[in-house]
Amino acid sequence: MSRVAHPAGPRHGDVLPADHPLPPPGDLNDLYPDVWPRGAGRRADGVLTLGGVDVRQLAAEFGTPLYVCDEQDVRSRCRDYLEAFGPDGRVFYAAKAFCSRAMLRWVTSEGLGVDVCTGGELEVALSAGVPPEQITMHGNNKSLDELARAVSAGVGHIVADSFEEIARLAYLADGAAVRPTILVRVTTGVEAHTHEFMATAHDDQKFGFSLASGAADEAVRRVLDCPGLSFAGLHSHIGSQIFDTAGFEVAAHRVVSLAVRIRDEHGVEIDELDLGGGFGIAYTEEDDAPEVKELAQSLRDIVDGQCRAAGLRRPRLTVEPGRGIVGPSTVSLYTVGTIKDVDGLRTYVSVDGGMSDNIRTALYDAEYLCALASRSSSAPPMLSRVVGRHCESGDIVVRHAWLPSDLASGDLLAVPATGAYCWSMASNYNHVPRPAVVAVGDGAARVIVRRESLDELLSLDVG
Repeated sequence: MSRVAHPAGPRHGDVLPADHPLPPPGDLNDLYPDVWPRGAGRRADGVLTLGGVDVRQLAAEFGTPLYVCDEQDVRSRCRDYLEAFGPDGRVFYAAKAFCSRAMLRWVTSEGLGVDVCTGGELEVALSAGVPPEQITMHGNNKSLDELARAVSAGVGHIVADSFEEIARLAYLADGAAVRPTILVRVTTGVEAHTHEFMATAHDDQKFGFSLASGAADEAVRRVLDCPGLSFAGLHSHIGSQIFDTAGFEVAAHRVVSLAVRIRDEHGVEIDELDLGGGFGIAYTEEDDAPEVKELAQSLRDIVDGQCRAAGLRRPRLTVEPGRGIVGPSTVSLYTVGTIKDVDGLRTYVSVDGGMSDNIRTALYDAEYLCALASRSSSAPPMLSRVVGRHCESGDIVVRHAWLPSDLASGDLLAVPATGAYCWSMASNYNHVPRPAVVAVGDGAARVIVRRESLDELLSLDVG
């Protein structure tokens, strides 16, 4: 059976799946620059290098599967955001995308704040030396202990997400050394053009206070009525992996309308408007992610226009990119195992990782690129599906991949743009230890999150 993609012909309607991929690229060895880290390249012999390090060296030293993160790529994207949003704005890194002490030290050293949403993320930030005043605490169900820790640590902002939480904060603020600074999270009713599970501003979901029901107005009243709380402004987040700013324009209009009502009822103008994050990145050649400068200018223009029309001074604009900073920085490295042809349909390429280190394909129908990394090849392309080692038919890493037809067991494959929500969502399904994360730069590599061992997994089983 040929491992080259089945040509068009009498059976082509039977062979191609309904969601069939685009034609193969002209050269399988090319690296699409919008998807790969800025420090990625190929040597003369075709071997992929990341941050100046040969991927074969990385696999030999650290094993696979492996997350490889280009530190300079992360730092450069932090600077891009700071430059784009200017001195009158603030940028917070959304730690949920990837949270480690090294990462949080990098982003804060570049001038960003850190956005956390659980007590665990808060402890990582504090242990990394992030100044508490540069931390924003999120979460739809923060426990009393988590809120107490945030208040006692003196975090810069706490985003209130429920009436119960406002009551808890009022209780904790009584006698606290510092008045907690509060942002009220507003659900604007905007339907972001993204996956259902990544849309966060429609009314029928768990986050924030609804504008339509009047809950957001009441939440502001309750915060302002608490002498121990300091009301700073409003927070709105419409979703993730968003390319179009039209949703932000509608959300800003509705949030500014609330700000007008706050001014008219309480004589208070908001100091801060946090539009959240959710800015999309390119995962494939089909993704047209906006430039950060264009995105920032568009958001500023939107907020300026809405505030001007409402007769409000423009509040400080805050954004919370996570994926946009860490997503393109990281490549997942795998070793090829079993290769199976399936009756002219495609070739199934099994790797030594899968849904335990990248659940996004199964969870969100996410799409990725994939490349042979340990060598170049001039063999014809074959239509492939890169799958994992787990006992699930949905254990897919790359649904549609064009790989060279001379691919063999032991080759290394690289999947780019895996810095966001891959390690963060990693699991021990089938008792597979989570991979290591290695930082690369200037031809050197170091572990920033070590690989789990089987002994560590067994140590949790006390039965």
